[in-house]
Amino acid sequence: MTVMAERTSRMTVEEFERLASTAPETVTLEFIDGRIGEKAVPDGDHETIIFWLLRQCMQSRSELDLHTSQGLKVGSYRKGRARPDGSLAPVAHFAGQGEWAEPDGVLMTVEVTSYDSDTDRRDRREKPAAYAAADIPVYLLIDRDRCQVVVHTNPDPHTSRYRDLHTASLGEWVELPEPVGISLDTEALKKYVR
Repeated sequence: MTVMAERTSRMTVEEFERLASTAPETVTLEFIDGRIGEKAVPDGDHETIIFWLLRQCMQSRSELDLHTSQGLKVGSYRKGRARPDGSLAPVAHFAGQGEWAEPDGVLMTVEVTSYDSDTDRRDRREKPAAYAAADIPVYLLIDRDRCQVVVHTNPDPHTSRYRDLHTASLGEWVELPEPVGISLDTEALKKYVR
């Protein structure tokens, strides 16, 4: 059994939360695996993909909301803080929870890769580990660099890994299994990659 060692950080979660709360609105900070990271400012195609997914979710599952700015407590022992591009949860699930919510009840997190040097480490390695450790059932990665959609399922919180991955090329149908239960025709996403 592989267990990811938690990175030792000189900063506590509480110190990070204070820092993040004072950051200007143009900066989005995350604290994953003991490392502070700045989330890239989304470009127009990135936002278009998120709104496309929002519409798909609303049409298929009107009892769910895709939140695009809610921070989550993630990672081993919930000592990380991530702001996914999307968090799918029941309507009003995050009401009253504040800036950094517990991930319990989140059905899926979503990330869309950005064209920056940190995307491999952040979106393909650290985020899946943090979301699996938080026991979020589905992690959807829309990978613009590789023109793929990767569906991570069956999280193992003890190893911080998803046991099952399904990769599809943009243009293919993708099944988001229960508890999400949505089918996506990703043909439209081909227009929003370089």
